[in-house]
Amino acid sequence: MAAAVAGAEPGVGAAPPAEEPGSGSLCAAPLRLARLPLARVKALVKADPDVSLASQEAVFVLARATELFVETIAKDAYVYAQQGKRKTLQRKDLDNAIEAIDEFAFLEGAGAISRKSEGRNLFAERGCCRRQSHSTYIGHDISGSPVSLDVGMCRSHCLSQRINSHQSGFPKHSSMLDFLRTKKLQDRQMEQPLSTGAERSCPLDSHCEPTRVHMERVLLFEGVQEVEVIEACQCNASPEECLRLPSLKTYFPDTPLEFTVDVGKCSSPAQARGGLFCAPTKFDGVLIKSPNGVEVVQTLENCEMKETCYRVSYVEYYYEIIHNAAGDREERLKEIDVGRCLGSCTSGNHCLLRDSQNGEKCLVWAEGASSHCVPHQYDTHTFKSRSGNIRTVFAIQKCKCGSY
Repeated sequence: MAAAVAGAEPGVGAAPPAEEPGSGSLCAAPLRLARLPLARVKALVKADPDVSLASQEAVFVLARATELFVETIAKDAYVYAQQGKRKTLQRKDLDNAIEAIDEFAFLEGAGAISRKSEGRNLFAERGCCRRQSHSTYIGHDISGSPVSLDVGMCRSHCLSQRINSHQSGFPKHSSMLDFLRTKKLQDRQMEQPLSTGAERSCPLDSHCEPTRVHMERVLLFEGVQEVEVIEACQCNASPEECLRLPSLKTYFPDTPLEFTVDVGKCSSPAQARGGLFCAPTKFDGVLIKSPNGVEVVQTLENCEMKETCYRVSYVEYYYEIIHNAAGDREERLKEIDVGRCLGSCTSGNHCLLRDSQNGEKCLVWAEGASSHCVPHQYDTHTFKSRSGNIRTVFAIQKCKCGSY
């Protein structure tokens, strides 16, 4: 038997004997293919009551798979350590990787991200509407280093609707193999159509949306930039009518000047009516205190069904000089709705040549002016100003998609 092992080709069959502690084989050390102690791995495998025998090859494969898994999650966690300008991995880096990467969903609840109030464990369910880590590049700071910020995003669906075993009627998991078997049964149930009673991410008349948002101010090389950061998400009702809905934003969080403003937003009806969309039409402003004085925050006051490119009211005031019937000079306030164009326009498809194998890939694009929502018709207001000069003000009457 020993001769057969000694004469085996270097590979899976020859590696395990070199791993056993106390073997005394110095020449076999460079051929070590697994870093984990195979004896310990074998002991863990045999601890599973469903396993009676474990071959050396199977133990070696499990050890290598474990090493690759640790290497993968460590690399993903190191990305978050770099964003924090650290070279040492911390527990929160692993938690962020588990939160952001779907393949690690089964680990939720194993780290610091587990909330005591939720009572989660290693096999806890992954919430359907919740905040998910989402780092985005902001720019460069004054030292020239790149700056990334976790702005978050609302997870709008579940991958497989993972359910705790004690809630779904499945027995408790005695091993990882038992967990994988149970997971297959759960996935088969969740793959059934929603009409059979499977739970949805959110109700039919709701969407997964942010509930708490704060404005983060980041000092960049170009200056101070405000970034919207999502703190929490939940399923909110989506009315079929075009309405102004509340939207809270917190400015200067965790400071004595912390202030929350309802900036508002427009609802999103499921279906557009005749090509019309729910769009903002009236705005206002709120004064808030800042470390450098008073600032103005724009708020939304009204929403209406509009086309993608539309006109909104925008009033300006001027002093106009007139002469009354008696020939006396009078000064009065003149109000002019000069209007503004809002909305977006599609630039169309300018692809001239597509890949023959992948039709979605464009190889050659046509150069052309981009389309914008611009004024289409004007009205002219001419009057005499305080200085005695004739002044002309143009007021927008209609807007349409076009080029500048």
